[in-house]
Amino acid sequence: MYRLLKLYQPSCRPCQMVSQFLESHNVEHEAINVLENPDVAVKYGIMSTPVTILLDDEGNEIQRSIGFKPDEIQKMISKLQ
Repeated sequence: MYRLLKLYQPSCRPCQMVSQFLESHNVEHEAINVLENPDVAVKYGIMSTPVTILLDDEGNEIQRSIGFKPDEIQKMISKLQ
């Protein structure tokens, strides 16, 4: 079973676009504000936002998308189903 993380900043326009995309596709995901959770940003090596990460059931990273790239995010969504 895979899970999806969205790492974002509230004032980031591309982050808002990723959120809208995931909501429009009814995708269950964990949203993490990197400003409130800098330890998580460090853990995943986040240098800019948004970052969408697909994890396996053991928490290993399977795929990563940086920025708003609908095609890449859609490929991750297809692995969730």
